[in-house]
Amino acid sequence: MISFERKNFFSLKKTYYSSNLIKTFEKNILKNRLTNNFEINEVSSIEAQRVNSILFLEKEIDVFKIKNDTILIITDKKVIFDKIQFKNIILVENLNFTWNLLINDIFIHEDSIDYDDVFVNSNNSYISKFAKVDKSTKIFNNCVIGKGVEIGKNCIIKNNVVIKNSILKNNVVICDNSSIGTTGFGFDYNKRGSNFLNPQIGCVIIDDNVHIGAGCTIDRAKIDFTHIGKNSMIDNLVHIAHNVSIGENACIAAQTGISGSVKIGNNVTIGGKAGFAGHIKIGDNVIIAARSGVTKNIKDNSTVAGFPAIDIKEWKKNIVRNRKNGY
Repeated sequence: MISFERKNFFSLKKTYYSSNLIKTFEKNILKNRLTNNFEINEVSSIEAQRVNSILFLEKEIDVFKIKNDTILIITDKKVIFDKIQFKNIILVENLNFTWNLLINDIFIHEDSIDYDDVFVNSNNSYISKFAKVDKSTKIFNNCVIGKGVEIGKNCIIKNNVVIKNSILKNNVVICDNSSIGTTGFGFDYNKRGSNFLNPQIGCVIIDDNVHIGAGCTIDRAKIDFTHIGKNSMIDNLVHIAHNVSIGENACIAAQTGISGSVKIGNNVTIGGKAGFAGHIKIGDNVIIAARSGVTKNIKDNSTVAGFPAIDIKEWKKNIVRNRKNGY
């Protein structure tokens, strides 16, 4: 499991003990059950559980997946709250609203008015005093490297690149005008506008030997990380949303858009202008034709095309069939 230090990017505004948190936010709490009282200074996901943390739970899971007694579960599902095996749990009316309320109160993040950084001008670029950049890395003109960013050996960061909330390993190339670690697009459908955007307090991790083209955007994750695997090549004008995971040796052509929480396997090839719906899984060794619309999971070793994307042989048959019928 890849890990990172959240505090390097997002400072703690305050910490709570679980009992004090319940008192402070009691207007938003329907029921609670606490077995022990502990300090809260982190956020967990099911995949990455952290001590002294909050875990926002919207789906039923096996109670044995919660591995720590210093995790406070917050849910808006009564069926989850009623599982008495959960030792520390809060039932709220609206999970999304509670996420915004708590995270904005606990963390200083990039989309809060009190966020701050300190920069040094270095060869026409601005680099945070709190960033770590290896001496062998080349940074071109007009770049901004933010707080907590780590950049490894022999990387090339071309003109006008913004990197924040990110960890870059070795031999990474980021081409002109790309932005890495930008805010993920999380919001409540019923409450729109900048005041209601979900705080995104994860990061981006880019592995060794990755090439990212010009004009790309890669959003940081909500809780954990957006990940680009080793030896992957990303063309110009590609958007990769929050929580996306891309395996090793990916090749992604220009103008592709990948929605949030998509999981892409190893050795995947994606043609230009392809689009991906959120929360789907793409297997290993998959080929996706240009201008495909991928709306469901794709199995290993598949080749797909069209909208919605289907097996390419079936897609070609459909084209022939439609032509015969005069379409």
